[in-house]
Amino acid sequence: MDLPDLYVIRHGETEWNAEGRWQGAFDSPLTAKGEAQARALGRLLASRGVAQSHALWCSPQGRARRTAEIIAEVAGWPTPPREDARLREIDVGRWTGCTREDILGEEPDAEDMHFLDLYARAPGGEGFDALWRRATAVLEGLAGPAVLVTHGITSRVLRTAAMGYEEDRLSELPGGQGVAHFLSSGAHEELRPAD
Repeated sequence: MDLPDLYVIRHGETEWNAEGRWQGAFDSPLTAKGEAQARALGRLLASRGVAQSHALWCSPQGRARRTAEIIAEVAGWPTPPREDARLREIDVGRWTGCTREDILGEEPDAEDMHFLDLYARAPGGEGFDALWRRATAVLEGLAGPAVLVTHGITSRVLRTAAMGYEEDRLSELPGGQGVAHFLSSGAHEELRPAD
C-alpha cells in the first residue's frame, strides 16, 4: 500500500484509562492529564508545520474527538477535525467497562496471555479481522497527508497495516498515550513532546 505521510495518535488519558477499565465502544472523559497530553501533542505538531499540510481526522468517540479538538486549537488547524467512524475503538463486547482483574475472574486461564490475545477473546466483541478491514479501508481512502486521532488498539492496527505488516505483527509497534507515531515511506518513528 502506497501511503502519504501519516501521524497516528491515541486519545489522551481518560478516567477509565486511569482506573484500568476497557472502554471499547463506551466512553469516559479525558482527565486533566489527558487534556495536557493533547495540548503537548498540538504543540509538537505545530512545531512540525503539520496543520498547514495534513488533514485532521478523528474517531467520533468523545475521548478521541476531544483530543483532536484540543490538538487542532493548539496547532492552529484551519478547519475542525473531521470524524470517521472507522477510526473508533475495537468493540470489546461484554468486557466493556471491565478491568483486567474482572476479566481474569471470568477467564482465569488468561493470566499469562498477551493483552492483544485477550482483546481477541472478548465475548461479543468485534474481533481483529473486522477491525483490520475497517482500518485498512481508512488507509486506502486517504487522499493526502493526514493526522489520525484514534484509540489504542485501532492505532496499533492502523500502524501495523501502514507498515505493510500482517496481523501477527500487531505487538511489534509501541503503544502509549501522549505520543505521536509518524509513518513515512515505510518507516515508523515515535515522537514524544518536549513537555
